[in-house]
Amino acid sequence: MVLSGAQRHRSHAGSRHIPDDGAGTPGLAARRAAARLLAAVVDKKTPLDGLTDDEHGHPDYRALDPRDRALARAILATALRFRMTISALIDRRLDRPLPSNATALAHILHVAAAQILFLDVPDSAAVNLAVVHAKADPRTERFSGLVNGVLRELARRKERALPAALAESADAPAWFVERLKAAYGEEEAARILAMHRSEAPTDFTVRSDPERWAEAFGGFVLPTGSVRVPHLDRPVPDLPGFADGQWWVQDAAAALPARLLGDVAERRVADLCAAPGGKTAQLAAAGAKVTAVEASANRRKRLASNLARLGLEAEIVEEDLTKYAPAAPFDAVLLDAPCSSTGTVRRHPDIPWTKSAEDVVKLAGVQARLLSHAADMIAPGGLLVFSNCSLDPAEGEDMIAGFLASRTDFVRDPAQPGELPGIDDFVNAVGELRTTPAGLPAEEPSHAGLDGFFAVRLRRSAGT
Repeated sequence: MVLSGAQRHRSHAGSRHIPDDGAGTPGLAARRAAARLLAAVVDKKTPLDGLTDDEHGHPDYRALDPRDRALARAILATALRFRMTISALIDRRLDRPLPSNATALAHILHVAAAQILFLDVPDSAAVNLAVVHAKADPRTERFSGLVNGVLRELARRKERALPAALAESADAPAWFVERLKAAYGEEEAARILAMHRSEAPTDFTVRSDPERWAEAFGGFVLPTGSVRVPHLDRPVPDLPGFADGQWWVQDAAAALPARLLGDVAERRVADLCAAPGGKTAQLAAAGAKVTAVEASANRRKRLASNLARLGLEAEIVEEDLTKYAPAAPFDAVLLDAPCSSTGTVRRHPDIPWTKSAEDVVKLAGVQARLLSHAADMIAPGGLLVFSNCSLDPAEGEDMIAGFLASRTDFVRDPAQPGELPGIDDFVNAVGELRTTPAGLPAEEPSHAGLDGFFAVRLRRSAGT
């Protein structure tokens, strides 16, 4: 599709023409919201979770009814999950690249292409709404013909063009791909990236009888003991057992670090950076005397609400971890540290586009400081489990090696084969836990994988 000189340079200065804003066109509001939120993610590095929060999210998103919110979320997740593939297929239908300042036009095209290529939306509807959308925006009105031509060509050729484009793309930015390859090698990195293209299943930690709950939810029990539901067909609060606190949603990998503390019954345990509370719940349900530390007031409220639903108790302390000084040392500490979250891309496909290599390095420094502070809270002979949901060794293996080099009062307490059901494949040579989305392989992607997590158990020397 050729951009003519008139299309590229035509000025509307002094024109009295006002584009039709398309108000009232069925389906347009959801597409417009999706394009604006995509711009916020890609251009301004704004996390998608905040934009799609039902109470505090982007105004365009909050203005949608529940059905259109769901559609907007599906479009956004797909456009981000397959961003490089979509870009390549659009670019091949242009004789020359879009102008560098035509970002609004690019987002309209991506929103429509995501529907045409991957979602159950009629091609004609996706194309027609994109044209109306382009005509309604003064920045893109003059490109409405281009939008129509590119998208119709994309729809006509997708059966043959899409598989080839998928095979040629990693669907992730270069910085992310390069760090994965450096950490895991090309083959494992490719398996991780392939899993990022599929929506994650929903995992549950249950208080008892996982087989019963797997049957109730239409899922199955993983080797680690979590219950997995490949395709959840109703809202979580509508599931049996929600109201009386029989379970909570927690990725299978996220459920492992707390279990590395072993038998915590009657022991004083601190859960640092505790919200939303899955690990706090695990510890409390196992009989620990838990102190949950959380700096954010909003996240603390969410933590308290979750514990109340589950009927579990913990002392909740709202304080910056670096300023927190317990009255007495703890028997054990769990620090699930803030990180780049690169292990959760299946659930949060915006992460490769909102984070950078510089963020990884910066966050590794933050984690090192938090870990040093947490270590001082532990009684002699006590345990410290450090974990996060990053795939990057800079935030895991490398950071721990640096900590142990500087703190001779701590040593690794390696995870042992058979110690926890289903984890042997995730334990590295020095006894650290490392999961990736390529773990728990299965024929169906919806049954396979788990979040990328790192966890290590450390023990403080007696008498220190």
